This record gives sequence, C-alpha cells and structure tokens, in this order.
Amino acid sequence: MNAVLSPSPRRPIRELPDELISQIAAGEVVERPASVVRELVDNALDAGATQITVRLLAGGVRLISVEDDGAGILREELPIALKRHATSKISSLHDLESVSTMGFRGEALAAINSIADCAIMSRASGQSNAYFLDGRSGELKPVARSTGTTVEVKELFFSTPARRKFLKTDATELAHCIESVRRHALARPDVGFAIWHEGKLVEQWRRCETQGGDPMVALDQRLADVLGSDFVERSVLVDYRTSSKNHLETAPIVRVRGRAGIPDAARSRADQQFCYVNGRFVRDKVLTHAGRSAYEDVLHGHRQPVYALYIEIDPTRVDVNVHPTKIEVRFRDSREVHQAVRHAVEDALAAPRAGGAATPLLPTEAPTPAVTAPMYSAQPAMNFAAKQDHWGHRVSEVGALWQKSASAPASVASTPQALPSGNWPLGKALAQLQGVYILAENAQGLVIVDMHAAHERIVYERLKNQLSLQDMESGAAPGTTLPGLASQPLLIPATFAATPSEVATAEAHIETLRTLGLEITPFSAKTLAVRAVPTTLIQGDATELARSVLAELAQHEASTVIQRAHNELLATMACHGAVRANRRLTLEEMNALLRQMEETERSDQCNHGRPTWRQLGMRELDNLFLRGR
Repeated sequence: MNAVLSPSPRRPIRELPDELISQIAAGEVVERPASVVRELVDNALDAGATQITVRLLAGGVRLISVEDDGAGILREELPIALKRHATSKISSLHDLESVSTMGFRGEALAAINSIADCAIMSRASGQSNAYFLDGRSGELKPVARSTGTTVEVKELFFSTPARRKFLKTDATELAHCIESVRRHALARPDVGFAIWHEGKLVEQWRRCETQGGDPMVALDQRLADVLGSDFVERSVLVDYRTSSKNHLETAPIVRVRGRAGIPDAARSRADQQFCYVNGRFVRDKVLTHAGRSAYEDVLHGHRQPVYALYIEIDPTRVDVNVHPTKIEVRFRDSREVHQAVRHAVEDALAAPRAGGAATPLLPTEAPTPAVTAPMYSAQPAMNFAAKQDHWGHRVSEVGALWQKSASAPASVASTPQALPSGNWPLGKALAQLQGVYILAENAQGLVIVDMHAAHERIVYERLKNQLSLQDMESGAAPGTTLPGLASQPLLIPATFAATPSEVATAEAHIETLRTLGLEITPFSAKTLAVRAVPTTLIQGDATELARSVLAELAQHEASTVIQRAHNELLATMACHGAVRANRRLTLEEMNALLRQMEETERSDQCNHGRPTWRQLGMRELDNLFLRGR
C-alpha cells in the first residue's frame, strides 16, 4: 500500500548557530582520535617544533595531549586560536594558492573544541610567562612552562555521543594514532617524536642529524627507525628531477626523492606505500598509479611494492585545498607529476644490483645478437655479442661456440676456466646444477643463478632496446609508436596445425605481427606457416613463439590495447627466446651470461617478477656446516 505523503510545512531560512556550524565542520575534520592527533601535530610542525610528544588515554578517546617546543602562541592570540577560520598560515587568496604549511584552514581547533573539552597552554618566544586557556569557559591564566605549546583534548565526542558509538576498541584507535604520527615522522627526520599511552612509552623516534649536508642520510636513518632496517637494505635510492624547458628557470619543476623497495621486498598488502607532496602525506590516484606502473616490468601478479617517495613541487602547481582532511591534492599538470614519479622509480630499479657499479646499457648500446645459422634450432644459443665490459675486458661471443658444438651436448669442464682479473659482482662460473642453475663464486661466497630466468630478462631488454633505438632513429617520442623489430626469414618455414581462432588472429593482425618481426601466413585452411622471426630470437622455437604471440593478440584485439601491451608481447617473445632448462652450457657460456646480467637493466628479476639470482655468503655457508661452533 502506498502511503499518501502530505506536504511538509514551510520552514524559514535562518543562520545556524556557531556551535552547530563548528560541530558540522568537526564531522568533516575529526573522524576519530587519530584525526585530532594529525591536526595537532600539523600545528606543532608549523610552529617549528624539534620535539613533539603525544600522550594518550583510552586510545585517545579520554585524552589527547600534544606537546611541542615550537615558537608558541602570544597571550593576546590564544583566545583567537579557538575561533573558527582563525589562522596564522594564510591571509589572502594568493596565500591559499601557494600553501607551504601543513595547516591553513583555521578550522581544526574550533572544530575539536566543539566536540571535546579543549585547553591550550603556551609560551611564546621572548615571553616571560606561559598562559593557560580553557576552551569551555575562555578563562586565561598564567602558568609555568618552557617555550612551546601543549594542546589537551579530553573526552572526545562528549557532546555528540552518536559519533562516539562508531569508534572501535582502544587498541584499534591507538594503532590509528600511532600510524598518524608515524606518517609525520617519515617526512620530518629533523624532528623527534614520542608517543605515550596510559603512562607507558609505546613509540619513540629520535631526531636525526643531517651529516655532511646530505638530507638523505638523516632520511635513511629515520626510514630505518620507523620502517625497520630491512626496508632500507632492500630498497634503492630514488633521486630524480624534471627541468623546465625555459632556460631562464633553473629550479626543477618536479623533484622525486626517497627509496623504492626492490621487487623481492613486495608485500601482499599496500601498507608500506608512502607518498608525500611538499612534506604532506597524501593519498592520490595519480601517484599510486605511477608507483605501481614503475614496477610493471619487474613485479607481476597481486604483489604490492613498498616505497617512500617525497615529491617536491612549486606550491602554486598543486592545490591542497581539496578535502577537509588535507589528505588529497590536485595537480595542475597530473601527467607531468605521473611521468616524473614513474621515471624516478623506473630509473632507480633499472640499475642491476648484480652489476654493482656496472653501467646500464643505453638504447644506443644495445648488443647486436650474433646470427650463426639461418635455420631455427630447437634449443636457443647463448648469443652474447663480443664487446667490452665496463672493466675493459672482452666478453667472448658464444654463439659461434655453441654452433660448433651443436652436434653434441656440451659438457661442463672439470676445472673452471680463469677469468681476467677484475671485480666480477656475480663471480666466475663453477658448474651447472641439474641443467637449471649456474653456480658461481664471487668475493662474498656462492652465487646461484636461474639461467632461464636470467637469459629471459636479457633477451627482453634487448628487444626493448631495439625498439627504443628505432624510435630515436625515426625521431618519434619513445613509446609513441610500435616500430618493427628486425626479422630473419626462415629458409624452411615452420608449419603447425592451428585452431580457427589462431588462423583468424593471424589474418587480422598481419601488420602487428610484422612490427614484432614475425611473418605468419596461412599454409592451408587449418595450418599456419612461420616464415620470418625476430633476429634476436633466431635460435628459439618458432612454433611455440608464434602460438604464444597469437594467444596474446587474441586477448588484446584492439590496436590501442596492443600498443599499450607491446611490452607484454615482447616479454612473451623473450620467454620463448631464452635458453631452456636442461640445456647444458659450457663454462664460457655460463660466464658470458653472468657478464651480461651485470650489464643488463632489471636483470635481478625475470619478466614475470621472479628473482634471477641469489647470494649465499660465507657466514650462511658456515652456519649450514656449524663451522666456528
């Protein structure tokens, strides 16, 4: 039954009382005790504090006290501090458009005071006394205190009991408060932080001194203190800047610094991803997407990367006045920031850790694979071009070596061949284990290499370098086109029985296949013929390569999707062009692979995100055999 709704009586338009207005604002600003902690710590940092102490009772519900040693508040300004829209941070629209402080709205203290018992005790620099202000009564009286400010918030949500019902347990609220302070601590290593709960010290991060004028030293110490030394040890340094095209402007438009975790440090949850814009912790889709996309080539599946990134940008190029909690921002040029963050992390991850000081291959230095036979063989050779490495030693071309011994399996020599003297990070090859792993000796101990995973990455990077080189030669911006890979015609086409879907895909994507160096044409109604393959993969299995690429193209039918997914296609091709398990290698082939790993970008992970090598130090080996016990 439909009820008949009677028209509601007309209500007059009137102004809301100030207290109700403040409580409405509090609903936007204060979600839980952690929100109060964030706002008060923001104010302490803006006051120039070098030490901030947070004291809590009942997870912050009964008491939140934030004490600092900052500049303090003058006696005559204390009553104004609790009024709505009162702030020392901005005074004009121009100030709002170029905010450089943590706080600026002038709403937090008034909002907090409307839903809790609030009091401020402060002594300004040069003032003889400190003064205590009662937020309820407005009473102002002198008290004893050193320079700085203490804000006490008691019985949160006492005037809005419905809001209090939505709070979680004391332990949960305490965890949120700690997380709020932790985010501030990660951005300000020059400030000491301490958190007390129920009279017990639960967290403390001491002030880190900058050494030698390098702020990254202090930041690394703070990252280790807050996130653990393992975070720093399993991450790489990020330092990247974009410059203005205007030669009169010397300052960088965007600078990205911090640390990005290596792929091995990835986690199942995104709980260690910290992004800061001009010192402010933010959650931003542009930054999150940029960070994730930087790991596309080395981290696959649902694993989440870890990083702490600090973006510095002209305040006029970012709008922080987007959300009451100030956790969201809007960039004037989001693409510019996205590209800066992505390139910053990509460049940091690109340098192979296996190579130590090795210089990564540039697109113009992409090695040209040696082609030793026009025919496709069932097993790929370790085709590493003869060239000099960064120590000045010549790496042998092993493609010809394999060709000479192709008629019989190569046996591993009983005595390892001596390498030229030099600092070889991955050492020299000792033997091959079960046709899968290469065992090598370096200064630290034993290195174990997954030869297929390592060679897969090397081939993949060659393919990408070849595309980049062709982009530069054509004058196109990198990644804007899908240039053709150099191909090698087969004297005898490789034919295979194809499904109707494979035949249709091959006919529909003739041009795309050609850009990938493949020529696949119908041989009969149910048969396809592979007539040309990429030169880099001349030694691979043509049939398996063709089937894999056709399967990828069937999933990415639209040309725009293919353009975006061309790296995935190259990864598929590289996988089938890499040396297979159970392939016996000579020591010279093994050493050639190690040297290429040391020079190839991202060689620490294969195209699927798996590690390509592991180090067992002498201490770990001694522990296995209980030496020294």
